[in-house]
Amino acid sequence: MKYSMRTDRVYVKIHRYGEEVVVAICDEGLLGERLVDKEKGIELYVDPYFYKGELMSINAAFKILRKATIANLVGRSIVEKAVEEGFIHPDAILWINKIPHAQYAVYH
Repeated sequence: MKYSMRTDRVYVKIHRYGEEVVVAICDEGLLGERLVDKEKGIELYVDPYFYKGELMSINAAFKILRKATIANLVGRSIVEKAVEEGFIHPDAILWINKIPHAQYAVYH
């Protein structure tokens, strides 16, 4: 894996399912990577089909994220920013070999 722990750019893809707006965001260097933690029995594929939308700055991504009803975030840069902005509680982060993954849903 050639992932730098910090990046200013992320991939953002919007999926719409009825009234739900699912926003998938991953740090730029994680796209296409398979994250595995054998100890925890966790494997996460950062699938380009799900995550590869527009490549943009983290600040631009947050303008889109604010409209999400469901979010799926992978990577240190995007997850740390989500914690700073109050979208994610630090205890809700799933760590997969030092890479954070978080999800949230807004209930109507």
